[in-house]
Amino acid sequence: MTTSESSPLLENGGSPSHRHLSLTRRVVNFMKGEDEPSWAESLKFFFLGTWFNILLVFIPLSFISHNLDWDAGLVFLFSFMAIVPLAKLLGEATDQLSIKLGETMSGLLNASFGNAVEIIVGVAALLNGQLRIVQTSMLGSILSNILLVLGCSFLAGGLYHEEGIFNGTGAQASASLMTLSCITLVIPAAYASTTEAGMQNYCDDASECPTAGLLLISRGTAMLLLGVYCAYIWFQLKTHPKLFITPTDESNNEVPEETVPRMGTAAAGVALLSVTVVIAFCAEYLVSSIEETAVRYSIPKVFIGVVLLPIVGNAAEHVTSVWMAMKNKYELTITICIGSSIQIACFVVPLLVIVGWIVGQPLTLHFHNFETIVLFVSVFLVNLLIMDGRSNYMEGLMLLTLYLVIAIAFWVT
Repeated sequence: MTTSESSPLLENGGSPSHRHLSLTRRVVNFMKGEDEPSWAESLKFFFLGTWFNILLVFIPLSFISHNLDWDAGLVFLFSFMAIVPLAKLLGEATDQLSIKLGETMSGLLNASFGNAVEIIVGVAALLNGQLRIVQTSMLGSILSNILLVLGCSFLAGGLYHEEGIFNGTGAQASASLMTLSCITLVIPAAYASTTEAGMQNYCDDASECPTAGLLLISRGTAMLLLGVYCAYIWFQLKTHPKLFITPTDESNNEVPEETVPRMGTAAAGVALLSVTVVIAFCAEYLVSSIEETAVRYSIPKVFIGVVLLPIVGNAAEHVTSVWMAMKNKYELTITICIGSSIQIACFVVPLLVIVGWIVGQPLTLHFHNFETIVLFVSVFLVNLLIMDGRSNYMEGLMLLTLYLVIAIAFWVT
């Protein structure tokens, strides 16, 4: 075979078949997962990798009990037990995706899929006119993420590692955005409580019949927050991604545990999406049975919205975040907990306000004064604890203590 100056030195590198693959062929190659575990190996590891998956038997029981109108207590129990192994599988799929996509993108995906439950439940309650349930469940989701989930993650991670390290600058940027969203809730409450125009309502609860000024403030703020959230995503993924990467510290002997690739990228993505859909159904069944079950035990409705519903909705993120902290992947933990709270405060809540505007439901950003104060002190404590870019089990214990105090307060509200 004769060669010339234009001949490639390596046939594979210069072959037109490798440089000009069709879109269909590229998709096929991606789905096959070349140089990755096969689909059979991926699914075997996913479903048979741990004895914990025996609890998956509760998934059909949850569907059957809900559709056959069994006792609400049984629906609650079966749905709750079904979500537990599903949350573990969601964490496994996210961990496998983080190998190729990186921790920041995987954390963003996990937070997005986790908040799909909150969006579904919020829209359903909004269409039914349950405005207080919408508000309290959204508030509870934020508190659950930044206090309960983050607290459990710091506590569990601190028991395995003396100190966790994450990028304090990126965490502070996220926490500052949480502070901004918290302030946007303080302003409507202050307007409704201190101004003459804000206090001109014709019912006991201003959230049920808000004034025109309060509606204008809430809807205008909602549109601004949606714009800020879009800018934050661009900031995190495009212009300043280095702020969300774990810094190297030679003085720290602990190194993050490397994840062994046991699933192909396409298989992990399909698994993540499929498990999220099943979790959404099980969570919906659980939510629909909570109120009926709670009535029998005289549980306050506000407590249901602020404490019970968020624990259910954040179950998947809770397990994933704690698991990542135990593996010394604190950057992913911060992205899940703080990122999920930002998504709720700056995306889900404003989105529900806009949807309410469209369907004729007067949902506003005016929360009760007690709820606003609770959110403010929670964000304040989180800011103090993450500003140094380090964590330990004592900080996790502080966050959990504040969450329990808030839960007790809402129990007697």
